[in-house]
Amino acid sequence: MNHRAQIRMLPDGQRVHMQDGPIDLIVQAFGASEEVARAYRSAAARFVSVLDELCVELTFLRQATRKTGLVPNGPVARRMVEAVRPFAATCFITPMAAVAGAVAEEMLQAMTGATDLTRAYVNDGGDIALCLAEGENFVVGMVERPERPSLFGTVTLDSSQPIRGIATSGWRGRSFSLGIADAVTVLAEKAAMADAAATIIANAVDLPGHPAIGRARACDLAPDSDLGERLVTQSIGELSACEINQALSSGVKMAESLRRAGLIHAAALSLQREVRVCGIEAGLELAGTAGPDRSLVHA
Repeated sequence: MNHRAQIRMLPDGQRVHMQDGPIDLIVQAFGASEEVARAYRSAAARFVSVLDELCVELTFLRQATRKTGLVPNGPVARRMVEAVRPFAATCFITPMAAVAGAVAEEMLQAMTGATDLTRAYVNDGGDIALCLAEGENFVVGMVERPERPSLFGTVTLDSSQPIRGIATSGWRGRSFSLGIADAVTVLAEKAAMADAAATIIANAVDLPGHPAIGRARACDLAPDSDLGERLVTQSIGELSACEINQALSSGVKMAESLRRAGLIHAAALSLQREVRVCGIEAGLELAGTAGPDRSLVHA
């Protein structure tokens, strides 16, 4: 039996906090009180086994994904592999790039599978799986500094849109990044896909070889990192406007290619107080946009 998992109702009496090792979730359901209570019980029952299931297959999940090949046994691990395989032919990626989004999806399924909810979300450190009944919506805020929350925009998602997954990646986040984006937020049909795509786009926001960017081997920072000897960003000095634009343009190019391929619906990219977006014309609105390049106005 798992005695590590911590599950508690937060002081607001509406959200549940679930933590087990590196998995740290905020869960909230909306609907009739008995349905919400049933959803929380289902989520708690599922949560206690998720980390142990992943650990059994961790060696496989830390290896580079191939376009075709073995499929893991666990449902969360399978979600991870399914999400990263579209990128495997063109870049290095492991299933770990989608772990947070895949866990969020699994937990949301546990909540909604046996209940009738109007809305629900599972937030795994900024990677979010959503449930929206007909006529419902969520307003999602995007933050560029996880260690010092700084809202750089909001997006309203409603039930008529196919978006049910949100994820954010960047060099300041919980995981290592090969790029220099402060934050890349991606909207996709599933949370695991958004998670994997955010990783790829954040890696593309880069200025290779720039002297103001400090990098270190991932294995020197975390010996068990799935990135091995690849250099990950550790610090960034002040960049010029031209350099910021160059790095963001590289990320936007990648985001647009993923959008054309149908892998994502939209993305917002942030670097040193500058923001670029793509996909907003697809019925989405980003709060605070201004100017032809849709950069945000900052206080």
